Amino acid sequence: MNVFNLIAKASVIVQLILFILLFFSVFSWTIIIFKRRTFKVATSQSKKFVEIFKKSRSLTEVNEAARSYPGSPAAALFLAGYKEMAYLAKQQQAAPEANGSGSRLENLSRALTKASNAEVARLEKMMGFLATTGSVSPFIGLFGTVWGIMDTFTGIGVTGSTSLVSVAPGIAEALIATAVGLFAAIPAVIAYNTFLHKLKDQITDMEDFSLELSSIAERLYGSP
Repeated sequence: MNVFNLIAKASVIVQLILFILLFFSVFSWTIIIFKRRTFKVATSQSKKFVEIFKKSRSLTEVNEAARSYPGSPAAALFLAGYKEMAYLAKQQQAAPEANGSGSRLENLSRALTKASNAEVARLEKMMGFLATTGSVSPFIGLFGTVWGIMDTFTGIGVTGSTSLVSVAPGIAEALIATAVGLFAAIPAVIAYNTFLHKLKDQITDMEDFSLELSSIAERLYGSP
C-alpha cells in the first residue's frame, strides 16, 4: 500500500480535507520562516542600537543611527521619543514656565506607548494563524479519519466482505488524515510558543528602554 496511491483512491471528502491540511502546513511553515527571521533581525539590530545609544553622548547622533536599524523595536521607540523630545525642547524654549514637568512628559509617555504597541503588533503579526493551525488541524484530520472509516464500513455493508485485504486500504487512507493533521499542528504549536516567548522578551526590553528614555527626558525637560 503506497501512501500516494491511498490518497489518490481516497474519497473526494478525504482528499479535500488533506488539501486543506496541506494548505495549513505550507502556510504555517512560510510564517515560521518569516517570523524566525523577523525576531532574529529585531534582536540583533536592537542589541547593536542599544550599544550605540549607551555609548553616544548626543541624542542627535543616536537619532541618525536609529534610522539604520528599521527592524529594531528599540530604534523605533527612540525615533518616536526623539520626535516628542524635540517638540519638548522647542516648547521649553518658547514658554519655559507654561507647563509643569508632568504635563510636559505626558505626551512623551503616550508617544512611547503608541510606538511600543505598534512594534508589538508588527512582531506578533500572523502568529494567530499558527495558533489556529495548532488547535484546528488535529480536529480537521480527525474528521477526515472518521469520514474515511465511515466510507470503509459502508463499503463492507455493500460488499459483505470483512477480510483484512478489503478493509485495510480504507482504514489506512482514513488514518492518513489524522497523521497529516498532526504533521501540520505540531510544528505550528512549537513555533507559536517559541515566538510568544521571544515576543515577551522583546516587550520587556521595550519597557526597559522606554523607562530609560523617559528618565533622560525628565532630566533634560522635566523642570518647568
